[in-house]
Amino acid sequence: MSNEEMILLVDQDDKEIGYGEKAEVHKKGIFHRAFSIFIFNSKGELLLQKREKNKYHSPSLWTNTCCSHQRMGENLNEATHRRLKEEMGFDAELEEIFKFSYNIEFNENLHENEYDHVFIGKHNGEVTINPKEVEEFKWVDLKELNKDIKEFPKRYTYWFKLSIGKVIEYIY
Repeated sequence: MSNEEMILLVDQDDKEIGYGEKAEVHKKGIFHRAFSIFIFNSKGELLLQKREKNKYHSPSLWTNTCCSHQRMGENLNEATHRRLKEEMGFDAELEEIFKFSYNIEFNENLHENEYDHVFIGKHNGEVTINPKEVEEFKWVDLKELNKDIKEFPKRYTYWFKLSIGKVIEYIY
């Protein structure tokens, strides 16, 4: 089994306890480490991505710039930069601003049971999305985003709706 399929399992205190195969972890709802990245431009707009339509959960929903899992053999810093480049085609300096955990069961009998590390960064250059991961992207004004989330909450991922308020609080 490749290291790409093995993600880091943690306890409730985010202490590393082993690794599990990614698909199995999500089927069984095993607690694991994740990260979410929020990239802003110099205008204060947030870079959103629309998840690819064939994703195993939350397909075609808008979410934060990038999110994923720490793999076997890499630390959290390496994982965040790897995934930002893989999904969005650029790298940026990142700052961790908070952590939270959540557990949700999706209709497809899949679970996200995560201890999520949230990072912010800045980028003003080109974005080159990976079409296997991302359907489309857009830069959004935070006031317009808040309004859209309230009017159309089903357009957005569960974890994004849980974390965006605290990210905005931190920014301002």
